[in-house]
Amino acid sequence: MNPHLRPFHLAIPVDNLEISRHFYRDILELNEGRSSDHWVDFDFFGHQLVIHLKQKMNEEASNPVDGKEVPIPHFGVVLTMETFKVYSEKLKQKNITFIIKPYIRFEGQVGEQATMFFKDPAGNALEFKAFNDITQLFAK
Repeated sequence: MNPHLRPFHLAIPVDNLEISRHFYRDILELNEGRSSDHWVDFDFFGHQLVIHLKQKMNEEASNPVDGKEVPIPHFGVVLTMETFKVYSEKLKQKNITFIIKPYIRFEGQVGEQATMFFKDPAGNALEFKAFNDITQLFAK
C-alpha cells in the first residue's frame, strides 16, 4: 500500500437532504461533520463524503462483472474482511435492498474479493468490498 495515501473527498448529489442524512448517519452509521441547509459532511471510513442537495438525475447504466450487472457510476470503500463480514450482517439486519448481495467475487482467481452493492435513498450506488490479501487490490 502507498505510505502517502491520504483521505479522498467525494461529493455526491441527493434529492432529499434529510432522508439521505438519516441513511448515511443512522443506517450506515457514519459520523456526521459540518453541514448547511444544502450539504452534509460524513466521515466515510476516514474519507470525506459530502451529500449535496440537487435535483434527481435519471441516468442508470451498468457493466457486466463476474456474471452480475454492476451499476455505473458507483463508489465505496475497501474494508478489512472481518469488518466487511460484520458490516454486511448489520446492513442485512437493517433490511438494506441489495443490488448485488454480499458474496465472494473472482473466487480462487487473482483479485478475489468480497463485495456488495446497494443504493442510497437518492439512487447513488455504493460498493463495499474486502480482500483477504490486500496486495490483490491492484493485481493483474
